[in-house]
Amino acid sequence: MRTIVIDANVLAAALGTSGRESVPARSLFRAVLTGRYRPLFGNALWLGYERLFEAKGVWTAAATARERGNVLQALFACGRWVGIYNGWRPNLPDEGDDHLIELAVAGNAEAIVTCDKKDLRRGRLAWPDLHVLTPAECLEKLP
Repeated sequence: MRTIVIDANVLAAALGTSGRESVPARSLFRAVLTGRYRPLFGNALWLGYERLFEAKGVWTAAATARERGNVLQALFACGRWVGIYNGWRPNLPDEGDDHLIELAVAGNAEAIVTCDKKDLRRGRLAWPDLHVLTPAECLEKLP
């Protein structure tokens, strides 16, 4: 099982109905739910997920709060919580993304999966064994 960090924007793409990342993002989440990947979670990332699950316009009106909660619980059951004890800030141009690097390093992830790779590749610190991939690239390169 491959260990990955999934940016909240991938979850947003998976829940969306359009966009070029929607189909691979949904495929990635299916792969998570079937045990192909093990996502890592930390405080900052999980709070981002919760905000996304409460946001208007992400879900169809037919999805109840209970159904949204069930999806979040299913995701949580597939992953592993990681405590972060070393901060590598500031590292990235968008400091709001630093927590993704910190989580990946603390949890020894193989990759960070995101729909927006450009900011995650421009950090001051580099980890050569940590890949930054789109959902489609993750499905292809980390089978």
